[in-house]
This record gives sequence, C-alpha cells and structure tokens, in this order.
Amino acid sequence: MFGYRVPAPDEAMLISGGRRGLGGAPFRVVTGHGKFVLPVFRKTRFLSLAMSEAEVVEKCVTRQGIALTVRAVIAFKVGNDNESIVNAGQRFLSDQEQMSVLTGRIFAGHLRSIIGSMTVEEIVTERQKLATEVLDTSKAEMAKIGLHVDSLQIQSIDDGQTGYIEAMSQPHKAAIRRQAQIAQAQATQASAEAEQAAARKQAEFARQTAVVQAEYSAEVDRAKAQADQAGPLALANAQQEVLAAQTELALKQAELREKQLIAEIVKPAQADAERIRVLATAEAERMKIQAEAAASYDRVALDRMLIDQLPQIVKEASAGLAGANVNVLNGADGLGEIAAGLVGQGLTILDSVRKNLNGDEANGAAGAAIERYLGTARPDDDGPVDIR
Repeated sequence: MFGYRVPAPDEAMLISGGRRGLGGAPFRVVTGHGKFVLPVFRKTRFLSLAMSEAEVVEKCVTRQGIALTVRAVIAFKVGNDNESIVNAGQRFLSDQEQMSVLTGRIFAGHLRSIIGSMTVEEIVTERQKLATEVLDTSKAEMAKIGLHVDSLQIQSIDDGQTGYIEAMSQPHKAAIRRQAQIAQAQATQASAEAEQAAARKQAEFARQTAVVQAEYSAEVDRAKAQADQAGPLALANAQQEVLAAQTELALKQAELREKQLIAEIVKPAQADAERIRVLATAEAERMKIQAEAAASYDRVALDRMLIDQLPQIVKEASAGLAGANVNVLNGADGLGEIAAGLVGQGLTILDSVRKNLNGDEANGAAGAAIERYLGTARPDDDGPVDIR
C-alpha cells in the first residue's frame, strides 16, 4: 500500500517529521511491525540492529615497560531498547559504518589502560581476565552511544623482537620437553613392554599351536591305529565273546547233566544201597538171632547128651580100670577115691567141652573131646596105675 512501511526483522524504522517520540526524541521508533507514513510530511529511515564486528590492533606497554601488540575482536550491536536505538540513531544513522570505527577506538583505549596495570605473565596467562576487565570498563561508555557488546576475544599478544614471552615460555617449554621426553620414554617403555608381551603371546601361541598340532597328530595316529586294528580286534572280541558264551553254555549243560545224573543214577543207587543195607542189616540180625538160638539149642542138647553119656563115660573108665594092674593101698577108701576121681574127671571134661564149643561145631568138638578123653583115659596095660 502506498505510504505503508515495514522494517526488516533486524532493523528499526525511524519516522521523523511528526510529533516527537518518547523522551523527547526527534523521531519515533518502530520495530517488529509496519506503520503508515504520510508521504512528503513524514520521513522514514532504517537503523540496522544486526551484529557488527570491530577489530583492534593496538600496541600497549605493560607495567614492566615491555611493549606488546595486542590483537582483539569485538562483537557488538545496537541495543534492542528504544533508548539505545535513539542514541545510536542520533549518532550513526547517517553513517552506520562509524559504529565499528568508534567501537574499535573505545576498546583500544581501554586495552592500553588495563594492560598498563598488568604484567606480561598476567596478560599471557590470564587473557580471559583481561577481556572481562576491558568489557566491564567499556560497558557504560558503549551504552551511552546505544551499543551493546556481546563478546571480546583477545586473538594474539606479540612482544615484537624483545623475546620476553619466548624467554618466559622457556621454563615451561623445558618442563614440557621433559614431560614430553618422560612421556616419550614411558611410551617407548610401554611400547617395548607391549612388544615383549606380544612376543611372549606369540611364542605362547606358537607353543600352544605346536602342542595342539602334536595332540592332533597323536590323536590322528591313534585313530588310524584303532581303525587298522578295528577289524582283527573286533573279530578277536567276537571270538572271545563266542568262547565265553560257549563256556557258559557248557557249564550250564554240565550242571544240568550233573543234576540229571544225580536224579537218574546217584539217587536210585543211594536208594538201592540203602535198601540193600537195610536188607543186609535185617538179614544179619535174623542170622544172629538164628545163630544165638541154634547155639543155645546146641548147648542145651550137648549138655543133655554129656549128662546122658556121663555114666557111660564113667562106666567105660571103670571098665578100663578093670583089667589094669591097680594097687589099692588104702582099701575101701582108696576105691572111693578112684571112683570120685573118675567122676571128677568126667565133670572136668564136660566143662572144658562147654567152653570150647562154638556154633555149629559143638557136636564135632564134643565128640573129639570125648574121643581124646577116652583115648587118654585108658590105662596102659603094661604098667600099673598108682592111685594114692
């Protein structure tokens, strides 16, 4: 639309020619929105609110009298508030490039002032402290002209040909070199130890590999030997198992045959033997009883026979004496003694026969005894028998 103006996001629109702005400013400030401006009656200008940069290269003298060349960069912009925009617009609206020039000069002065109160060691080792002090001292002055400093960076500090900073850095460099040498030595030692460890590991790995290979070869050889012996060994094992089975079968057959023999032969034989023994015992007992009975009967018969024959024996003895030449010295007593002697001899013969008889030979023994007696009892005809 004709007469309607809109500032850019990083611009402030300044409208002059009408009523004054806030605080008695010669123009009104418009930011962030558009405004209808009457042509001819109003005049519109734009002030940049974008970030600007100023570079400072200043030779400064320290508290020690040593000249240093300091290079710094300042980042600044116009403040966002109306007061800063009005202050900056009144100073730089016609030539906004002057903001960088003026800012560099302001900071150069503050750098000289602050560096003059510090030593080289402080400046070199405490750059952030230097930047902070410069910002603090320049803040109020920059605000008066409507500028706001965002940052200050000290880029370099150079002592020219004096060599002070170099000399100052020598102990540190020496320490750094020592540390570097120590670190290098440690690194070398660590590398050597690592190489030695690696060599040991390689040797151990080679040894283990050799052991594994040897074990593998031995296992292969054993497997091959077992494979070669598998046929004969299996046959031998099979034959051994067959022999063992046959032996066990033979033992079982022998045990079965033994049981059969016991059942078929031994037991019947034992039964027959027991039967024969019982029969023999019974027969022997019967024969013993019969023998005892026969012996008892024979003794009774013999006794009866001897008793029956005793008178005959005495008679025969007396008849034998009848023809004998016997001298009786004591008359009737002598004859009685002879008769008594004959009877006594007969009884003695009877008792001897009883003692010497045995079983079935009783009759024969008795007869023989009688015959012996009769043969010896007869007196010899050639001589007298003297009976006292």
